[in-house]
Amino acid sequence: MKTVFVQIKCELGKTYDVAAFLADEVPQVRSVHSTSGNYDLLAQFQLTENDEIGRFVTGVVQTTPGIKDTYTIIGLNAFTVEPNANDRDNL
Repeated sequence: MKTVFVQIKCELGKTYDVAAFLADEVPQVRSVHSTSGNYDLLAQFQLTENDEIGRFVTGVVQTTPGIKDTYTIIGLNAFTVEPNANDRDNL
């Protein structure tokens, strides 16, 4: 699996719409956070080994209505592990 973080700059007034679309419609999304600074959102995506990062970002993320600009960061190592679905049931 490949982890990709994308900082997203939205059109004025569209940040919540973009965040909702990504969270509801893009199955590869793991989290979407509003941020301060030069970008409005930070989204984390989990791609398969067969997915091409460039094609995913340009074909899925950048074509989302309301997105004006993106900055992509590729995750190299995860130092924390997300609990699997069975572990969540026991929390």
